[in-house]
Amino acid sequence: MRQQGSWVARAGVGFVRACVVAAVCMLLPAVWAAAVALGIWWGAGNPWSWTAPFVLVCVGTLVLPRPVCRIVRLLVARWTATVIPAGYRQAGPVTRMSTGFWWNGFSYERTRRDALMDQRWRVRWRDPANWRDLRFAGIAPLTAGLVACLPPAGVAAAVLGLGRPEPVARLAGVLGAVVAVASAPYAWRPVVPVAVRFLRPSPAMALADRVQELTAQRADATIAQAAEIRRIERDLHDGAQARLVALGLSLATAGKLMETDPDQARALMRDAQAGATASLAELRDLIRGISPPVLNERGLVEAVRALALDVPLDVAVSAAAPLWLDPPIESAVYFGVAELLTNAVRHARASRARISLTRDDTGLVAAGAAAVVVEVEDDGRGGADARAGGGLAGLRRRLAVFDGTLEITSPPGGPTRVRMTVPCESL
Repeated sequence: MRQQGSWVARAGVGFVRACVVAAVCMLLPAVWAAAVALGIWWGAGNPWSWTAPFVLVCVGTLVLPRPVCRIVRLLVARWTATVIPAGYRQAGPVTRMSTGFWWNGFSYERTRRDALMDQRWRVRWRDPANWRDLRFAGIAPLTAGLVACLPPAGVAAAVLGLGRPEPVARLAGVLGAVVAVASAPYAWRPVVPVAVRFLRPSPAMALADRVQELTAQRADATIAQAAEIRRIERDLHDGAQARLVALGLSLATAGKLMETDPDQARALMRDAQAGATASLAELRDLIRGISPPVLNERGLVEAVRALALDVPLDVAVSAAAPLWLDPPIESAVYFGVAELLTNAVRHARASRARISLTRDDTGLVAAGAAAVVVEVEDDGRGGADARAGGGLAGLRRRLAVFDGTLEITSPPGGPTRVRMTVPCESL
């Protein structure tokens, strides 16, 4: 009984999905057929008998492919969790020039509204993805659309055949019912490989997106590098440099007072010694902020364990094996963990945290490449998100330089779980 109920449920769900796929894939042919029927209905003597159908076919062919493709992607993602990248060209920023005109990447306009409208139309109709969508709209009806039409066509044949007294009609009705029930769980499935094959971005589109992504990453890296250099200069100028200047003045004064006032000279020497110790501590902190010595000497796992000891949290660190990565990747992951632990202390008000460092050898992250996977979980109040300008957004940009990803799961009330994945060959 349970198996029969499962089959009935699958058949019901499959029938509904097949009807949806058939309606979506057959939308453009239905418009063409409606245009032809309209021309025939008006008759040859009517001057609109060919003009109106032609206009209807042209408008439908230009307007419908993109909505059809969007709906197909949404259905495939919802039913099978297969995400097909859209690959549509994105509009750039609209900026106002010193002359008062607005530049939209293509032309200058007097108002921002005109610039946005002109940009929207240019991007929309110059997008290479239009040809891909049009190709899919022509291929889908002949492949996934025809298969998806089997269940509703079988139901229609069953209703019409069983409603007639002729034996041949009843036999056709029974066969239609059998076809509808047998094909219902499977008739919608061909839309998945067809969509994956024909809706994914072309190599040229993927290359253009990759170039745009790398350009943005290069700009982010340049900005981050300049900010880091300014921070180091400021720390040296306001900290160690000022103390060293004071140290030099103290030693010069002590040298002059050595014969006339030895006690004052010794006091200045003690102050100079304290200043030297403080300067050395500041320089060590600065060096630790640039590249922690423990990271260079003992590797990522031990550096994370040492970092966990300095955090006012109960932190558990687990690692499957020592991970020896390229120095830039080690540094990015280490400071990423430091950022997450700092957020757990300052913002999440957590009391415990867990850090897991593993390796992924499946090669799914990048073609043929392994990856290091770091998960940081805390029991804080949750609600963390990578908003623009925040620390998590900056961390995501830093990892993107290495084709890394950052996944955040932080419902209100906690817990917060952050997963960093960075492809790396040298594990």
